[in-house]
Amino acid sequence: MKKNILIYGVGPFGSLFAERLAQAGHPVALLDHEERQQELKTYGIVTENTETGEQTVTRLPVVDNLTEEDHYDLVIVPMRKNRVSEILPALAANKTIPTFLFMMNNAAGQQEFIDALGKERVMAGFPHPGGFNKGHVMHMMPVEEKKPMALPIGEVDGSVTARTREVAEVLSSMRGFRAEIRTDMDDWLKTHVALLIPTLAPAVYACNTDQEDFAATRDAHVLLKRALHEALQATQNAGVTITPPGIRAIERIPEPVFVLMASKIAKSPTFENVMGHLMNAADEVEHLTDEFYAMVRPGNTAMPTVDQLTAYTYGNKQPLSFGSKEIPLRWGGIYGPAIGIAAASFLLKLARKQRGNHSHEFHHGHF
Repeated sequence: MKKNILIYGVGPFGSLFAERLAQAGHPVALLDHEERQQELKTYGIVTENTETGEQTVTRLPVVDNLTEEDHYDLVIVPMRKNRVSEILPALAANKTIPTFLFMMNNAAGQQEFIDALGKERVMAGFPHPGGFNKGHVMHMMPVEEKKPMALPIGEVDGSVTARTREVAEVLSSMRGFRAEIRTDMDDWLKTHVALLIPTLAPAVYACNTDQEDFAATRDAHVLLKRALHEALQATQNAGVTITPPGIRAIERIPEPVFVLMASKIAKSPTFENVMGHLMNAADEVEHLTDEFYAMVRPGNTAMPTVDQLTAYTYGNKQPLSFGSKEIPLRWGGIYGPAIGIAAASFLLKLARKQRGNHSHEFHHGHF
């Protein structure tokens, strides 16, 4: 069944979703603001495959606002979390739209959206794959039809309803995608923020948001490894279930092995995509960092490395020296060759999975 859909926030993710939903036969309209709104009217949606360089142009109706009388079967909001509050009054004024699907990083939970729209009209999800914009062109990691990319979605109360399945069917109609219905979407989103925002993002900022710099700077990888442990532990201590549980396997990787693999992953085309987003998303990272600290505060967990890295997020600390190796490595327990091999294999798989499924690429317009 075809659905009348509005994409509200047409950055990298919104652009790709609009393109694929239209290809699936759904009527799709676009809404953004200011410069991006004009780009859509002038150029249409332009996406570029980051591997092949191939560009696709899709022209769809662009609406200037959402009125109280407008009706859509589904509104998808794939925008940066720090920009959502300003559009909530317009969403709330419309009483005819049954479902708003918010697809973004979110460590604060869904209560703000529920208060504005009502629980029965709110769903949560996360967009894949990674992307970033250069002017009006949205550079997107490829989505392979033979290996559909999972898009996690769920109801705010963890239930699975007819509406949940209907929205999943819509998303699964997009070429190269499949919806993954989750009953733990809130924990999934909070884990995702903990995994990236107080850890990888500031480690990259500590290296001048430069890929070559980050790949060469061992101290950034050491700080990243230690911050990951602190952030995940603090998240768990605050009552969040780490999801998926297997993500904590990262903590068991010996620090020297992690550092070695991080330096290799940092040189990959996939990581170039991460850098592209982080160059444009400092405002989102700061907002999500604030959300992360508010989320973990009830657990009262010490996070010295996270605190150290956070200074780079807010520009309160001078970047690390290029290639610095001043922090002594820790081996911890003696895990043996088998653990080292397993760790290397895990990280290589993690790098490949950055095209989807908790691949932890950013963002994009969103992380």
